[in-house]
Amino acid sequence: MAQQATAQIGVTGLAVMGRNLARNLARNGFTVAVHNRSPERTRSLVAEHGDEGAFVPSESLADFVASLERPRAVIVMVKAGAPTDAVIDELVPLLEEGDIVVDAGNAHFADTRRREETLREHGLHFVGTGVSGGEEGALLGPSIMPGGSAESYAKLGPMFEKIAAQVDGTPCCRHVGPDGAGHFVKMVHNGIEYADMQLIAEAYDLLRAGLAATPAEIAEIFREWNAGELGSFLIEITADVLAHTDAATGRAFVDIVLDQAEQKGTGRWTVQSALDLGIPITGIAEATFARSLSGHAGQREAARRAFGDAGGKWQVDDRETFVEDVRRALLASKIVAYAQGFDHIRAGSREYDWNIDLGGTATIWRGGCIIRARFLDRIREAYDEQPELPTLLVAPYFADAVSDGVPSWRRVVADAARVGVPTPAFSSSLAYFDALRAERLPAALIQGLRDNFGAHTYRRVDREGTFHTLWAGDRSEVAG
Repeated sequence: MAQQATAQIGVTGLAVMGRNLARNLARNGFTVAVHNRSPERTRSLVAEHGDEGAFVPSESLADFVASLERPRAVIVMVKAGAPTDAVIDELVPLLEEGDIVVDAGNAHFADTRRREETLREHGLHFVGTGVSGGEEGALLGPSIMPGGSAESYAKLGPMFEKIAAQVDGTPCCRHVGPDGAGHFVKMVHNGIEYADMQLIAEAYDLLRAGLAATPAEIAEIFREWNAGELGSFLIEITADVLAHTDAATGRAFVDIVLDQAEQKGTGRWTVQSALDLGIPITGIAEATFARSLSGHAGQREAARRAFGDAGGKWQVDDRETFVEDVRRALLASKIVAYAQGFDHIRAGSREYDWNIDLGGTATIWRGGCIIRARFLDRIREAYDEQPELPTLLVAPYFADAVSDGVPSWRRVVADAARVGVPTPAFSSSLAYFDALRAERLPAALIQGLRDNFGAHTYRRVDREGTFHTLWAGDRSEVAG
C-alpha cells in the first residue's frame, strides 16, 4: 500500500543530533517522518520515544518522501561534505517543484551556496541551517540559524521557532538571509566560541599560576563570575568541569585530561573566510592556532628540553586585586572577540548581498547556543540603536566595560609575559584594541618598503592619488 502523506516535516539521518531534533519536533506537536540509512536506528527511535509524539517511520527514502505533505520539507542530518551531497543526490529525483531540503549540519557556507544554486535549477528550495546547542539543545531547544529563500522560511519558520530556545518569549530563531547566510553565521558563531573557550582557558591558567590555587578553588571563582557581567553558558560549565574529580584517580579531572585540544574545522573556516574578506579576527585566529599548537606534542617536548618549562615563579601579593584584574581582562578580551565576529558577519553580508540583521543575530544567540551570554542583550540593543555601528567596541556599554578594564588588561598581559605564562588570545586582543585606536600605525613604513622592492605604490596624507618613488633612480616621485 502506498505511504500516506501525513508528516509535516521529515528528518533523515538519525545519529544523536538528528534523533534529538526529530524528537523535539514531535514533542512540539508536529508529525515527523523519520528515516535512516540503517533501518535499525529508525526502529529504535520509534520504539524508545514513540510516545513523545507522532512519528512516521520509513525504511526506504522513497517511502520517506512519500510520507510528507506538500510542499515537502526534509531535514538532512548527516556528516558534512560528500555524505551530504550523496543524500541530496538521492533525494532530488524523488522531490517536486517547491519542495524544501534543509541541511542542518555544520556545512561550509560555500558548499551551501553551491547546493542552493543547483537545487534552485530543479525548482527546489535548499536551506542551509545552523543549529547550535549540541545534543541537549537539539532536544530541548537550540539556537537555529536558517538561510535560504523567504518562501522556504514561510513553511519552516513556524516549526523552527516553536522548537527553538525561547528567551523572554522570543524564539532564538529567525530567517538569517539567502543561500549560505545561515551556515555563514553559524560558522562565525563557532569561531567566537573558539575565542571564548581559549580566553576562559587562559584565565584559568593565569589564576592557577598566580594563586597556586586548586581547580576546585578556581571553580568557585568562575561561579562568582557567572553571577555578573561574564554570566554565560561557557563560564557556567567551566566551573562544573573544574570542580569535577576523576573517579579513577581521585585527582582533579582537568589534570588527567591530555592537554591537546581538538577541532572539527569551523574555527579554521572562520579564519580562512576572514582572511578572504580582509577582516582582522585576531582573537579567533589566535584561539584556533592555540588549539593547533597544543596538538604538536613532539615540538612542545623538544622545546621544553631545549629551553625548560615556560612557567616561571609568580608571586601574587594581593589575591583579590589579581582575581579582579583577570576578570576584567577576560571581559574586555571577550568583547573584542564578539566585536570581531560581528565585523566578520557584516563583511560577509555585504560581500554576498545577504542583508543580515546584526541585532537579530544577537537575538538568535541569546539562548540555546554554546556562546549564549548575558551581554548578548546589550549587543542586540547596540545594533538596534545604531545598525551601522562601526565596531561594537564603541557602543556605550561595551566602550565603558573595555575602558574600565584596560589597566587590569595591561597588568595581566605584562605579568603573564614576564613569568612565561602564554596568553595568545588575551595578548592579541589587547594589541587589536591598541591598534584600532592608534592615531597612526607603522603601516606607513610597510607601504614604503613595498614600493621600494616591488613598485607597489603608496598614497600620501597630503593629496589624492597613488604614487611611486624611483628608488633605483633619482628618487623622484611619479604618479602611480
